[in-house]
Amino acid sequence: MLTISVDPVAFTIGSLQIRWYGILVAVAVASVLVITLREAKKLGITRDIYSLAFWSIVGGLVGGRLAYVIYDWPHFVANPLDIFGFQGLAQNGMVIGIVVAALIYMRVTRMRFPMLLSIGDAVAVGTPLALAIGRIGCTLNGCCSGQPSPFRFFPLAVTYTPRDAMAPQYWNTPLYFTEFYHLLWNLIVFAIVLRFRGKLKPEGSLLFFFFCLFAAGDFAIRFLRTDIPVLWGLRQAQVLDLAILAVFLPWLIIRMRRFKKQALVAELANEAVPEQSHED
Repeated sequence: MLTISVDPVAFTIGSLQIRWYGILVAVAVASVLVITLREAKKLGITRDIYSLAFWSIVGGLVGGRLAYVIYDWPHFVANPLDIFGFQGLAQNGMVIGIVVAALIYMRVTRMRFPMLLSIGDAVAVGTPLALAIGRIGCTLNGCCSGQPSPFRFFPLAVTYTPRDAMAPQYWNTPLYFTEFYHLLWNLIVFAIVLRFRGKLKPEGSLLFFFFCLFAAGDFAIRFLRTDIPVLWGLRQAQVLDLAILAVFLPWLIIRMRRFKKQALVAELANEAVPEQSHED
């Protein structure tokens, strides 16, 4: 069975602790930015990329932290100063935060919605890889841990040495390795998104497809997490996952069907023009 004993704190500068989690979040942000810029260039998108990327990062960090605080509300009520930090970020909260920030940016700058969706397709390519990198930080930090596992072998069980990101009752106890499950699912989503890159129409379809894949996997894995159920036996994050699926899955299907129908009508119209000219 795997035991993780790595100190969550990479190094200190005076009284400031630099954690592996923060370092890997920074690496994740850099990776999604680099991949987004590359994909945007391929799509011929040149305007608003840097500004939108900046505000999306801000929205993702704020949304991720807000969701993390809500998930562990009793702790933060007892320790309110802990709210102001980025020791933990909820990934589905980050996704929602990015969406909200992008919509606000579109509204303020009067960007056309199709352009925003095209940029979203570029963002969707690198985001699952960035989320996977972030889960490495979760693994070292000990947050996002699973319930006690009846098994004693990897990957169905992992143990952690004492650390402040994990409740003491879970120290040195076999747990489901949910951090690894999230990481693996994000890598699978990354591979799937790469496979369908440029093949889903109209603009925004790849982004919506990514949202649905992410939410489906996150929903399933969270049954093994220690989060407290809040509705129908579901965790708060699972309720958000269902909301994401309820919005983006029908929207994706409707838009793709409408695009195919419009393409078919255009094709039939183009075929009819030469026949008419021949008769004339």
